[in-house]
Amino acid sequence: MTPAEFQVEINVSRETLRRLEAYADLLTTWQKRINLVSAKSLADLWRRHMLDSAQLEPIIRKAANGPIVDLGSGAGFPGLVLAILTGRETFLIESDQRKAAFLTEAVRVTDASARVICERIESAAFAGVGSAGVITARACAPLDTLLEYAQTFAGPDTTLVFLKGKALNDELTGARKNWTIAHTVHPSRSGPSGRILEVHDFGKPGSGT
Repeated sequence: MTPAEFQVEINVSRETLRRLEAYADLLTTWQKRINLVSAKSLADLWRRHMLDSAQLEPIIRKAANGPIVDLGSGAGFPGLVLAILTGRETFLIESDQRKAAFLTEAVRVTDASARVICERIESAAFAGVGSAGVITARACAPLDTLLEYAQTFAGPDTTLVFLKGKALNDELTGARKNWTIAHTVHPSRSGPSGRILEVHDFGKPGSGT
């Protein structure tokens, strides 16, 4: 997928596309020094990473007001892409200092409304993150663990949006041992094995949440 094909697929403005292209260029440059994404996926960056992240934007638009909290942001997918597309305040939580340094520069280059928090997810609540409108994650942790992380940042109207793969059904089965989950599964536009898990409500059994 080329940037032009991405623009048609997602229907973004030229200015937004320029910001995403600046992000892509920066990632390509930094990838030579640190491993931000798999080298194999870099050849199809606009489909594997940009489209994969951007396809969440319609769900984000419908979610409650409040910041996006992106768990384990890595190279910024999906959190930084969504910050650029939506203009929402976004917290990018990434404990790896080198990746956090890249994200800080990417936020500057793209002028995104995002803040990088170089902390472990478990302690990031003490870095000024309040109740989220949306919590996102990709390739961060199994669903059971993600729900545990999300509890810290979730309010009564928070939507969770997780990019998952073909193991999603197994993850749901495992998570239901510890959680009640109201959810919707959407197909991915970036690949046949991908899934988007949208969680509307979740809590521990018997907790009243």
